[in-house]
Amino acid sequence: MQDVIHIKSKEHPDVVLKAIPGHFVTPNSHVNYFLDMTTLKSRLSEASAAAKALSEQIAVTTIVDTIVCIDGCEIIGALLAENLTRAGTYSMNAHQTIYVVTPEYVNSGQLVVRENMIPMIKNKNILLLLASATTGQSIVRAIRALSYYGAKISGISAVFSAANSSMGIPIKSLFSIADIPDYKTYDPEGCSLCKDGKKIDAFANGFGYSKIG
Repeated sequence: MQDVIHIKSKEHPDVVLKAIPGHFVTPNSHVNYFLDMTTLKSRLSEASAAAKALSEQIAVTTIVDTIVCIDGCEIIGALLAENLTRAGTYSMNAHQTIYVVTPEYVNSGQLVVRENMIPMIKNKNILLLLASATTGQSIVRAIRALSYYGAKISGISAVFSAANSSMGIPIKSLFSIADIPDYKTYDPEGCSLCKDGKKIDAFANGFGYSKIG
């Protein structure tokens, strides 16, 4: 692995994405960069800046009753809810507030919603919030599961997204492929890095990465 690259958002220079070049294995693909969002998700000042930037993208266009946080985005999600509430974002909740929830996954990777959480999901306008979206498979699984519980997906927001949309729903992101032009994602069975004999540096997921060797 090489040194960390710091990438500033063009529209929000106080939001910085850390990219580490290498050969990483994720649950759905192989990628040539690990996008380190540890401080963006856990440091208040950075999470606040990211939440403000995300809120500006959707405040006047998206109805939000509930924010479903994936990839450890709970702090950003709470601050995003505060920003959207302050901006007067329309909510259909009787309490005129925004719920912030984290989904539960069973061993098979299937998203489940317990009975006590269903009132925050069923018939609610859901904003799906992710740290990153590469192949889009995690988004598709989440949308299908939430829809099963009666949710209406009103928007998708991500800090980084390699795609512009998923299942016909636009993805609003702070960073995209344009910010990392040589970013590549590969199917595990057809990974060019593997074919070129480049050793795997680490296994990675939404929590971070673990070096091999």
